[in-house]
Amino acid sequence: MQLPLAMQTLASPLTVSQLNQRVREALEVGLGDCWVVGELSNFRAPPSGHFYFSLKDAHSQIAAVMFRSANQLLPFRPEDGMEVTVRGRVSVYEVRGNLQLYVDSMEPRGLGSLQLALDQLKKKLAAEGLFADARKRPLPFLPRTVGIVTALRGAAIHDMLVVLRARCPGVRVIVRPVRVQGKEAAPDIVAALSELNTVRVVDVVIVGRGGGSLEDLWAFNDERVARAIVASRVPVVSAVGHEIDFTVADLVADRRAPTPTAAAAMVVPERRELVSWLDETAHALRTAVLRRIHGEREHLAAQARHLRDPRQVLRVLQQRVDELGERALRAATASTRQARQQLRGAAERLNALSPLAVLQRGYSIARRVDDATVVRDAATLATGDALRLVFASGTARVRVEEPGAS
Repeated sequence: MQLPLAMQTLASPLTVSQLNQRVREALEVGLGDCWVVGELSNFRAPPSGHFYFSLKDAHSQIAAVMFRSANQLLPFRPEDGMEVTVRGRVSVYEVRGNLQLYVDSMEPRGLGSLQLALDQLKKKLAAEGLFADARKRPLPFLPRTVGIVTALRGAAIHDMLVVLRARCPGVRVIVRPVRVQGKEAAPDIVAALSELNTVRVVDVVIVGRGGGSLEDLWAFNDERVARAIVASRVPVVSAVGHEIDFTVADLVADRRAPTPTAAAAMVVPERRELVSWLDETAHALRTAVLRRIHGEREHLAAQARHLRDPRQVLRVLQQRVDELGERALRAATASTRQARQQLRGAAERLNALSPLAVLQRGYSIARRVDDATVVRDAATLATGDALRLVFASGTARVRVEEPGAS
């Protein structure tokens, strides 16, 4: 049996561990669970997932810990300076003898935990630029297929289908039923968006449900749903609740519709409006074409005024050809005449050098009869050599009687 601390004697001293254990047991039995109000400070969240912090007021503070098994249920993120109400038990951390408050639950003071979580998520996503208009895409003018992510039973899907069929009967609709509230709603919506993005004919997606409380609409304030909308291949229209409701899905979607009915009217044009638009477009196109034709005709007429009659141009060209032909003929005649004169002069010069011309002047050529070689030197002849003399007209055969005589 343990003795009360006041009855301990020097004969039975306690170890430090025993003392801390006795203090812990006394605190846990005597105080039990309690509610404490204070301000968070020195908040830490190591990789283990546990929360370590101090809870303080104007005059005092106490160390506190909230283990991962308890804090993973918090919808908001604790921060330094936040005033909270916690429920827990006071005990001693025996290893160091520190007095600690072991927290099991936590609520923000003055603001509900869901609202605080919503404000924190909005701040985070806005800092990433996910609410910026610059990253949002325009809706297709006339989608082939509209995807709808909502509950299969309810007024929202009925209202959307009625509007889609009335405005544009030819559009195809693919509905992916999901749970729209409860713990499983957010993962279900994320899966639905992913599945519709794999259907290549889907050009736009509506994500929505009817109105409700903040708790009812909480799945559309889930970070996973927000990021799935941002990652969508096609534009997403958010249609959550009534006009006064505003969720994170509305902020990240490419377009926000105040109601599911308005979303259906937003994604497809009304048939009558489409026909009217086509008529107006056809009229504008026809007017533009006629205006273009008239302008081109005026331009052609202006160009024609600057053009000469092709027949006149042909006659001028023919005359020019005749003139050039005559000039070429005269040039050829003069060139031929000059060439003939040059040829005649060359012939005369050549003729003056011709042996025949020399013979005409009374000279003759002596050739040996035996080999027809020309005799150029009388010293090469011998008495009795037979020669043939070539005259300007005819030849004669002679024999040498006195060779070498001059």
